[in-house]
Amino acid sequence: MSAPHPGLAAWHAYMAGGGDPQALRDLLAADAVFHSPVVHTPQEGRDKVFAYLHAASHVLGGDDFRYLREIVDGDQAVLEFQSSLDGIQINGVDIITWNDDGKIKDFKVMVRPLKAINKVWEKMGEMLAAQAAN
Repeated sequence: MSAPHPGLAAWHAYMAGGGDPQALRDLLAADAVFHSPVVHTPQEGRDKVFAYLHAASHVLGGDDFRYLREIVDGDQAVLEFQSSLDGIQINGVDIITWNDDGKIKDFKVMVRPLKAINKVWEKMGEMLAAQAAN
C-alpha cells in the first residue's frame, strides 16, 4: 500500500484540527480555484478560495461531519462526506487536485439532495457575510 498523498494528509489534519485559518492558507496554491455547489463561476485565487473553504469548514465541519470514503489517484482525490445542518442530512463530495508542491490548486464541492444544497447556500451566505464584515 502506498503512502497517502502529503496534501491529502494535510487536508485531513486541517479538518481534524478544528479549522485553523493559517493551516488552511498554507494548504492553498496562490492560483487555487474553488468550484462551489451554489456559485456558478469558479472562485479564483488563494484569498477567494480561502474564504469559501474556511466558511465551508465551519458550516459543514461540525461534530457529525465525516468522510465516508476516498478515491485517490496521484495528485487527485475524491472524498465523499456526510454531515447535517439544522436536521437536514447532507451528502457530498470534495474533488481536490494538488500541484507539484503539494498545494491545493483546484477544489470542487458537489452536494445532494436539493434540500441540502438550499441549506448549505443559506448557511454559507451567512458565514461569508460575517467574514466580509470583519
